[in-house]
Amino acid sequence: MLEDLKEKVLRANLDLVKHGLVIFTWGNVSAIDRESGLVVIKPSGVSYDDMKASDMVVVDLDGNVVEGGLRPSSDTPTHLVLYKAFPEIGGIVHTHSTYATAWAQAGLDIEPLGTTHADYFHGPVPCTPDMSVSQINGKYEEETGNVIVKTFRKLNPVHTPAVLVKNHGPFAWGKDAAEAVYHAKVLEEVAKMNYLAETIYEIRKVSRCVAASSGPSIRKALIEKHFSRKHGPNAYYGQKKK
Repeated sequence: MLEDLKEKVLRANLDLVKHGLVIFTWGNVSAIDRESGLVVIKPSGVSYDDMKASDMVVVDLDGNVVEGGLRPSSDTPTHLVLYKAFPEIGGIVHTHSTYATAWAQAGLDIEPLGTTHADYFHGPVPCTPDMSVSQINGKYEEETGNVIVKTFRKLNPVHTPAVLVKNHGPFAWGKDAAEAVYHAKVLEEVAKMNYLAETIYEIRKVSRCVAASSGPSIRKALIEKHFSRKHGPNAYYGQKKK
């Protein structure tokens, strides 16, 4: 089981490169085997060009290395906090993809402005608040996970499968590693679309001397329609599962 999971985690990590979500070693993917409670994650600082399935590191939910000769990703404690808090998820991705990271550095939620967003995220993709100095100087990566969990105290992590960590970057998740990568790519595209929409709106407003307003927006009914047709009890997008 774990050998198969290592292959899937390797493939998911390589897909980050394929989709243009990482450069150098700027990212990581993990997946959990819920039956054993073991997590497979990318090794720290290893080039994607050189990685093999045998390089993947296996840890338990307390962070103890169970298998592997390399150190696990430095973000491992964040992943473990999320797996403990969100039992529905099976894979996690962290990247420093350009547009999503830019929103994180700005400290802003990614608001739903269009149906592409609403197809995947039920409302804004939230940005976490500032971490305290004690959190930063303490168990930083673990506290990063705690800040994410606190941000989701009133949100459904399945319906909003991503977050922006302020000043840091995005995390995304899914039922497995492949879906987590998928959501990370969608998040990056939505972040880019929002940036362009906001920019276009401001340019047009200035060029036409339009009075200031709240900016681009989308009707709540349209958000609900697009989200429910994929994820609601009467979803009809795509094909029926056999």
